[in-house]
Amino acid sequence: MGGHDHQHDHQGQDGHGGHSGHSHAVAADADRRWLLSALALIVVFMAGEVVVGFAAQSLALISDAAHMLTDAASIVLALIAMRLSARPARGGYTYGLKRAEILSAQANGVTLLVLSAWLGYEAVQRLIHPPEVAGALVLITALVGIVVNIAAAWCMSRANRSSLNVEGAFQHVVTDLYAFIATAVAGAVMLVTGFVQADAIASLIVVVLMLKAGVGLVRDSGRIFLEAAPAGIDPDAVADRMVVDPQVEEIHDLHIWEITSGQPALSAHILVTPGGDCHAVRRRLQRQLREDYRISHSTLQVDHVGEEEFDGLLQITGPDAAEPWDHCADAHGPVHRSGPHEH
Repeated sequence: MGGHDHQHDHQGQDGHGGHSGHSHAVAADADRRWLLSALALIVVFMAGEVVVGFAAQSLALISDAAHMLTDAASIVLALIAMRLSARPARGGYTYGLKRAEILSAQANGVTLLVLSAWLGYEAVQRLIHPPEVAGALVLITALVGIVVNIAAAWCMSRANRSSLNVEGAFQHVVTDLYAFIATAVAGAVMLVTGFVQADAIASLIVVVLMLKAGVGLVRDSGRIFLEAAPAGIDPDAVADRMVVDPQVEEIHDLHIWEITSGQPALSAHILVTPGGDCHAVRRRLQRQLREDYRISHSTLQVDHVGEEEFDGLLQITGPDAAEPWDHCADAHGPVHRSGPHEH
């Protein structure tokens, strides 16, 4: 372990030797075709909706068009991010550019939040001072918008939605579909009753949907940037399950994060009983992580209790010591041992 001899144990990556457990290939070309189809539908309709929205003086239609603009932008960002993330890792980017898609998802979320704030303000103003709105134009345009968004959503559902990037773009389109339904209802109300405030109310419904989608995207992408454990994976529960192995005395420095959406990774320091088979323990734990938690990127440093590393890097005192061993100035989370223990 001393120095930089670059002797890599390739079995430590997947438990079978080499890197066979690291295949993350998706049908990128097929995804791009579906996303481009959805983009074409959205852009063509959005251009017509802007014209009709101003002609009808409908904030609901203009809001929908603004949201469709973010739909288009999210798909364009998704396409760019897919191309960047497909580039191989090289130089200082040891994971490649896989987090480009998370940047895209966060940009989509922030855009939704900014637009929702502006449209919410405009909608409140129109509730107080409602203009005359052409209900028939609103109704017809919204009905066409429903059809277009269903077609776009279907196209995007065919792409790889395990990607937070693609899922973010898909949620944009689905949110817009609900918004068009609200706008169609508002158009019908205005046409039948003359209640022009229905247009502003429909806009506020769109704003709520945009806020919900925006907050979700910013939250999920933020978790990945902050290297939090993936949703649904409890690091303490994972460690407790690993430490049940009869040859494992202690687990510490456990970290679980996501390289990008759908690619969880784990690293940990494992202390094995004196005389235990380090390699067998590592293989068992990595197989358990793959099968139980779908974590294929796992890096486990395995040592025997009582070993001392070069230069005093590790001073392991054993599980029964009064004071926990200290191998660095900054602790990295709780220590997990077999039997009852505090986290």
